[in-house]
Amino acid sequence: MGSATSTSAAFAWTDDLRLGWAPMDAIHEEFVELVRSLLSALPEEISEKLQAIRTHTEQHFAEEERWMDESGFPARSCHAEEHAAVLASMAGVTRKVAAGHVEAARDLARALIDWFPSHAGYLDSALAQWLCKQHLGGQPVVLRRSIAAPSQLTPETLGIQAC
Repeated sequence: MGSATSTSAAFAWTDDLRLGWAPMDAIHEEFVELVRSLLSALPEEISEKLQAIRTHTEQHFAEEERWMDESGFPARSCHAEEHAAVLASMAGVTRKVAAGHVEAARDLARALIDWFPSHAGYLDSALAQWLCKQHLGGQPVVLRRSIAAPSQLTPETLGIQAC
């Protein structure tokens, strides 16, 4: 298992996590930063950082569930069940931290790092597409910045096919 610093550095907000529904992307960017903050917190900061991520996540999930309800999202039940499981885990970790087991908070942060990309890429992505279709009449458009050096930019790396 890597150190908190290396794990935190590996989990960062990037364009790859963007889903194309701006309100959701903003919430997700904040979530990523809070997870990183919890993972790298000093022992005396753990309770405060854990409470911050719990508060954010409760609001984050409530907002997504409101979007699902208001838009008639067909996969609401499965999505909300996963949210409930994460919140239950957070509540359990909060009890452990209160009992003096602060490392449980870092374990939670690592578990969230493992969980979030697949949750966002599957369940949240479907919701983002649904919301874009409902509100904008089409699929989300996500522009991703290339970090390739200019010498690496070729038609192929840019996704341009020759005619």
